[in-house]
Amino acid sequence: MGIRSSVLVCGFSVALAAFSLPQTGGGAALAADKPTSAQRKGSGLPIPRFASLRSDEVNVRTGPGSRYPVDWVFKRKAMPVEIVAEYENWRKIRDWQGASGWVHQSLLTGKRSFIISAKTASLYKTPASSAEVVAKLEPEVLGEIRSCAGDWCRVKVAGGVSGWIERSGMWGVYKSEPIN
Repeated sequence: MGIRSSVLVCGFSVALAAFSLPQTGGGAALAADKPTSAQRKGSGLPIPRFASLRSDEVNVRTGPGSRYPVDWVFKRKAMPVEIVAEYENWRKIRDWQGASGWVHQSLLTGKRSFIISAKTASLYKTPASSAEVVAKLEPEVLGEIRSCAGDWCRVKVAGGVSGWIERSGMWGVYKSEPIN
């Protein structure tokens, strides 16, 4: 009985030592399949992508967690933001002016919105620059994106005014991104 215990202990020690040695060949692939604490998954959705703010007050933090200090506070619900990175339930966002920081994913929504970023943009009745102008949208006007195809997006702004705007006149949608 004493010999058998020694053999088991010795065998366990050899197995433990072999397991702790650097692996080569096929063994390395097994180690890579296991997630480590350094690998943190987000939503699995493509990055970058656009989203919008869910609330009138959204704290933007210096890092991905509530322990990081608040850098500033967004005060405009439905403001479009670009998600540029993810860490667990935290999203690094960038606004239309280029400022970035981290927000909790619960403060974002997938509803698509836009902002007029630079100069006044025309809102047309149909998707053609020769169409009737329904409204002139000043810089910093927010609106909801209904659909996009080609160079045009169908949008709705405050007061229920709807129409078509050229993609180049707004921020919140990629150049060739289809939105249905």
